[in-house]
Amino acid sequence: MSAAKEGPQEVVRLPQARQQPTPALTPVFGGDDLGLPVALNLDESSSQADVMQVMSLRPFATGQHPWGRSTRLDRVRPDAPLRPPTARVVRAVRERARVAELAEGDGWSLLTIRYTNGTAFIEVSAVSEELADSVMDECLRDAVEPPKTDGAAVPMGFWHLAQCPQRTERTISADAWADIRGNYTARVARQLDRVMNLRRGEAHGRLLLLHGPPGTGKTTALRALARAWSPWCQTDCVLDAEALFGTPSYLLRVAIGDEDEDDTDRWRLLILEDCDELIGGDAKRATGQGLARLLNLTDGMLGQGRNVMVAITTNEDIAGLHPAVVRPGRCLAQIEVGRLTRQEALAWLGDDSPARDAVPAEGATLAELAALRRSGGRPDDEDAPSGATGFYL
Repeated sequence: MSAAKEGPQEVVRLPQARQQPTPALTPVFGGDDLGLPVALNLDESSSQADVMQVMSLRPFATGQHPWGRSTRLDRVRPDAPLRPPTARVVRAVRERARVAELAEGDGWSLLTIRYTNGTAFIEVSAVSEELADSVMDECLRDAVEPPKTDGAAVPMGFWHLAQCPQRTERTISADAWADIRGNYTARVARQLDRVMNLRRGEAHGRLLLLHGPPGTGKTTALRALARAWSPWCQTDCVLDAEALFGTPSYLLRVAIGDEDEDDTDRWRLLILEDCDELIGGDAKRATGQGLARLLNLTDGMLGQGRNVMVAITTNEDIAGLHPAVVRPGRCLAQIEVGRLTRQEALAWLGDDSPARDAVPAEGATLAELAALRRSGGRPDDEDAPSGATGFYL
């Protein structure tokens, strides 16, 4: 394995095995039987943990340990060892954002990387399939915190593309829909009522579109939706939508999800925020095949057999969106989330609020009302840009 990079490089060659018989269970990292020669290119950006990752592949690459297992974990317990009790740790590196360990046992080797964000990566190789499974089971025993049962806490996955697609799960806070329904104008609230109350198998259309000016509560509504649907739907947020629809391998990985999930009937909701370029009127020119791949995921060949829905937010007006996105029958719902009327805004502030006189005749967005409530009707900062949206996006 090599990582070709410009600039000065030093080549480290791991010595070739001696031509003599050795026991089957000789240590693979500390002994003399190192298998085939391995070359690793290093430069100033390489770390000790990078070296360990390459070393961990050697027993598998040479055939000494031909069976491999790997997994990624979320919500890892701080005190979880992530290795069997009999493991011998032969390398360990602590860095700012991760701790890596290389360990071995009789007939197996193990790499664990624990990250400070509560995630971990585990990779096992062994002389037999049964041993690889057994070692992995030991690593995973009591390793993960159970999901929080607090109704306001909702697990949400976050996808991004690094060297390969990565998903990190986090617990987010989400209000119940009944508690925030008054944040939306009556027409929008009625439309969202229908979406919030959907159950598994009731959805017709795989695309949920929320459009409207900044600060009107589109993101807040999606958090409430994640909570309302949590009994039957897993919610994931894609942080780099342009990379998702520009990289077929990334899109396929996200679309397929985790094949080993226990509940194969569980739906998944992918949230794509602020995707103006992806679904705008000139989307084909701006994003190439991005729009076509989005539509393929929602109701094309890629989406067939996958319980996947896509929720998109945009600040574009409906007239500025690509006609293929808003054609009849494609959307589960397309909702324009706009300003509250002046009467609704006054009700939101309450009868005793000193900010009531500052509400304009055309009404106000949630972000504007929150700012008025904070300041008592006076501007928070006269030099602040008028488009600031605060918490309600």
